[in-house]
Amino acid sequence: MKLQGSGVVAMVRKVADVVRGELVNLRPMEQGVTLVTRALPNHVGNRVRASALRARGIDVGEGTMVYGTPDFVAGGDGFAKMTIGKNCVIDVGCHFELGEAITIGDRVTLGNEVMVITTSHELGPREHRAGPLMRAAVRIEDGAWLGPRSVVLPGVTIGAGAIVDPGSVVNKTIPPNTRVRGTPARVVEELAP
Repeated sequence: MKLQGSGVVAMVRKVADVVRGELVNLRPMEQGVTLVTRALPNHVGNRVRASALRARGIDVGEGTMVYGTPDFVAGGDGFAKMTIGKNCVIDVGCHFELGEAITIGDRVTLGNEVMVITTSHELGPREHRAGPLMRAAVRIEDGAWLGPRSVVLPGVTIGAGAIVDPGSVVNKTIPPNTRVRGTPARVVEELAP
């Protein structure tokens, strides 16, 4: 099939529109920062990674250590939706989905591969169960400790001084000074304030 004049122009425009749409979230500066920090071995360059997060637009408090480059899902001004307090520890392999705000207080420790999610879907009809998108902020208050591979779902607040045991899925707000465990996470211990 041979295209002529206006057909070629129309096809090129169509391809250009698709390419623009696919690359709209490509941010060379952010990609460069990520490349540099991923080149560092885990547990090396902890303050460099914290500085790199600041360069992306994340508010990161002094003394915070980032042991491995976190993964982010963020579009547009997504990084501005995240705040990390002072003297926190973000361990290797953490994942943050920034459809809505994530606020991490001071002295919070996130273990390996902690995942914080701020969007989900409402229940849809049987033909398509993933209904309309819903967004809800997540807050992790001062002194909390989230164990490795724990998952925090949209709309949750983890109270000050709380502990989330490894592998737990937190789908409801956790009171301060409690320890939770399981899927879904349930209070298993009251902790001294």
